[in-house]
Amino acid sequence: MAIDRRAEMSAEETDTFLGAHETGVLSLARADEPYAIPISYGYDASDRQFYVRSVSTPDSEKNRFFSADPDARLVVYDDEDDTYRSVIAVGTLDRVDPAELTVEDIQQYGSAKRPLFEIWPKAKGELDIDLYRLDPEVLNGQMIEISREE
Repeated sequence: MAIDRRAEMSAEETDTFLGAHETGVLSLARADEPYAIPISYGYDASDRQFYVRSVSTPDSEKNRFFSADPDARLVVYDDEDDTYRSVIAVGTLDRVDPAELTVEDIQQYGSAKRPLFEIWPKAKGELDIDLYRLDPEVLNGQMIEISREE
């Protein structure tokens, strides 16, 4: 297997890719302790911002990381046929107060897949449901084409 071509994706290609996907891996850091989870997101290409909804129990590890205003990396990737694409967004995850939501914000959160409340052992009223925005300082996309023939 050889790499035929490796290239950075343009801003337009990156935005198109992110708009066509809705899940990725969110990595958070607090001091020297990392934490990573799969997550769904909404993406606004005009502002180049991500909208993330978190569902957790009050005493969960996830809740402890989210509440610390952590540095974040969101990785979105796919591998279709012989082409691999990935985008990495780096920035700070900011909690959004529901009272400050705009109509546009609500539309973006609606683009994120809804968490499945049925998978939680507690009732919906006992879960913490929080909204976050990631306005990345760095947003890079890469594409790699692979030749599988030798």
